Amino acid sequence: MNNTEVVVIGAGQAGLSSAYHLRRTGFEPGRDFVVLDHSPGPGGAWQFRWPSLTYGKVHGMHALPGMELTGADPARPSSEVIAEYFATYERTFDLRVRRPVDVHAVREGESGRLLVETSAGTWATRALINATGTWDRPFWPRRPGQETFRGRQLHTAQYPGPEEFAGQRVVVVGGGASGTQHLMEIAPYAAGTTWVTRRPPVFREGPFTEDVGREAVALVEERVRQGLPPRSVVSVTGLPLNDAIRQALADGVLDRQPMFDRITPEGVAWNDGRHVDADVILWATGFRASVDHLAPLKLREHGGGIRVEGTRAVADPRIHLVGYGPSASTIGANRAGRAAVRDIRRLPAGEPVAA
Repeated sequence: MNNTEVVVIGAGQAGLSSAYHLRRTGFEPGRDFVVLDHSPGPGGAWQFRWPSLTYGKVHGMHALPGMELTGADPARPSSEVIAEYFATYERTFDLRVRRPVDVHAVREGESGRLLVETSAGTWATRALINATGTWDRPFWPRRPGQETFRGRQLHTAQYPGPEEFAGQRVVVVGGGASGTQHLMEIAPYAAGTTWVTRRPPVFREGPFTEDVGREAVALVEERVRQGLPPRSVVSVTGLPLNDAIRQALADGVLDRQPMFDRITPEGVAWNDGRHVDADVILWATGFRASVDHLAPLKLREHGGGIRVEGTRAVADPRIHLVGYGPSASTIGANRAGRAAVRDIRRLPAGEPVAA
């Protein structure tokens, strides 16, 4: 049994930001807090992104607190650039991330402490910062006939880059940023592409101002306050109408079709009789929050989400969710890490009272 004041689960943007603010306010790594990460190396979810997602294509990557990311080659894969940046950050601030460590469950312990059960032992802690993100929970919608498809089905989480789809007929499902990026990359290689979304896509004209961002975050935050599963910020803001998007619309690459009604062995079909032959169905359908390890604490509301005020779980003041819902953006994760540490410092001295 290991005893500590704070356990941080996850070493992506949210987890490293939280660790930085813990250290800055006097918590000693290894003694007062520990960062546990299940990934093989630094970089959070970025280390798993496809090679064609270069750093120049990354939108809105905000620097971690205390260290800017400068001089990065925009032509390099973002997985390499950000992994190196995170590794340097961990060393510079001596955050002592422990990896690879899989967290199995968080349970109620004795004397008001939480027990964090992992592949590397159990930690008893006064407070928990959960910064596990969404990458490990890709969302796969279910459609009739899905199991009969003779081609290949894969999710954004498994996307290998566009070259692998050369000469193939590809159906891309999803109206977010990943779906449009996949389509624009794949189209020059594929024999044909079809874009399918559940709702008509909304393209946003004009700059993404601070006011627009605040309004979007407020809408996502309201869902979280109600205990509903968080939606992505892009589902509220819409897609930016930049030059590349305009060209793809003009070329017919982004010719959106409504969601198909079923999957056949040869492709996808609609109830009006239309059918599209396909070799590949690529599900760019997003991710869900990775919080199953918190299930023993019974934090979920009837709506399916965890009700959160700021970063604090309403049902248990010892639990903070950073990078969840409104703080899922890179700048939001930085701010949420600071806010979580501020609240944790306000917990009663000594053993906290169990929720």
